[in-house]
Amino acid sequence: MKIIDVVASRGLTGFYFDDQRAIKANAGHDGFTYVGQPVTPGFTAIRQAGESVSVMLVLEDGQVAYGDCAAVQYSGAGGRDPVFLADDFIPVVENLIKPQLVNRELNSFKTLAEEVDNLVDPGTGKQIHTALRYGVTQAILDAVAKAKKQLMCEVIADEYNTVVSDREIPVFAQSGDDRYLNPDKMIIKKAQVLPHALINNVKEKLGEKGELLLEYVEWLRNRILAIRSSEEYQPTLHIDVYGTFGLAFNNEIEPMIAYFRELEKAAAPLKLRIEGPVDVEDRDKQIEVLKEITARLHQENIDVEIVADEWCNTLADIKLFADERAGDMLQIKTPDLGGINNIIEAVLYCKEKGIGAYQGGTCNETDRSAQVCVHIAMATQPVQMLAKPGMGVDEGLMIVYNEMSRILSLRKARR
Repeated sequence: MKIIDVVASRGLTGFYFDDQRAIKANAGHDGFTYVGQPVTPGFTAIRQAGESVSVMLVLEDGQVAYGDCAAVQYSGAGGRDPVFLADDFIPVVENLIKPQLVNRELNSFKTLAEEVDNLVDPGTGKQIHTALRYGVTQAILDAVAKAKKQLMCEVIADEYNTVVSDREIPVFAQSGDDRYLNPDKMIIKKAQVLPHALINNVKEKLGEKGELLLEYVEWLRNRILAIRSSEEYQPTLHIDVYGTFGLAFNNEIEPMIAYFRELEKAAAPLKLRIEGPVDVEDRDKQIEVLKEITARLHQENIDVEIVADEWCNTLADIKLFADERAGDMLQIKTPDLGGINNIIEAVLYCKEKGIGAYQGGTCNETDRSAQVCVHIAMATQPVQMLAKPGMGVDEGLMIVYNEMSRILSLRKARR
């Protein structure tokens, strides 16, 4: 089976591009927007509409395989590629990627995906944007699956020598700024990991001494215990703090360790994960400080897991963080890795090293990229995967859970 055409269309994502540096610098709110000027290059506003590009591969039997190019909400921060705008990158699909794919045989996902993932833009001399590599390789996986009459997860399992999961992967739902109302939705629908909470500002969300987050964790624990439908439901609490611990405690380890102990008590009996406690604006320094924090928490028997995010962007980064044990769990932020072949490799590497693999992503993706990511998770079996896109809870949880359920039911019916 060959590819006979490549077609690109512009699209919207499930959320927005936000200038993280401007927000951390206390940009004010005006309704759903932010007040002030953007700081990160490429932004025209602190919050602007998320854009995507859908790449469709037309096969010689008339089938159409597709994937969606999308970039993270906080593009341009933490060492990531810049803002992804459809009008800038559709020409790259048409002029650079299309000639590489037309008339290609769909024998191997891995081979063709690695080729696209390594494409260099002649204009810049650099690898093409991570979002392009992300979306095009999704389309390639779908195309190979259609050519072989398999599920996408089955193609991955065959080519990477893995086993497709026969049970649900825990799904992590994210609340956005609506961190008091949205958890109720998660609890009612029994999300296994929650609520993300978007703690990205010291003054408004963490508290100068961490007091606001401590109050929130206590409230969240009590809310879960009060409205859950059964005592068997004990979700893991996972809160992303965007480096604000470092800002509040001046990157000093001792007060942070003491604060982690308070958080552990506030969350009990539920398990707690803290994502991105510090962001020191440098990969190697980030590895060192997360390694130290993780080791200290283990030494002190403080049952809070550290999740690495910022500066842990590429497959090479993930391998470094895993090798150094810079965190108990690493977020594999799917659009940041470029080709989805790298996501597969990253999950498998974390498992090999005994580090928790969190197959994440961003609220700023699409329904299609979320569906493809479910197939990756089912084939590689990370500890958890993100419900995406959007911040409304219901939509992202529905997309991810339903795709996972379809895979399980189809494979069970075949057996």
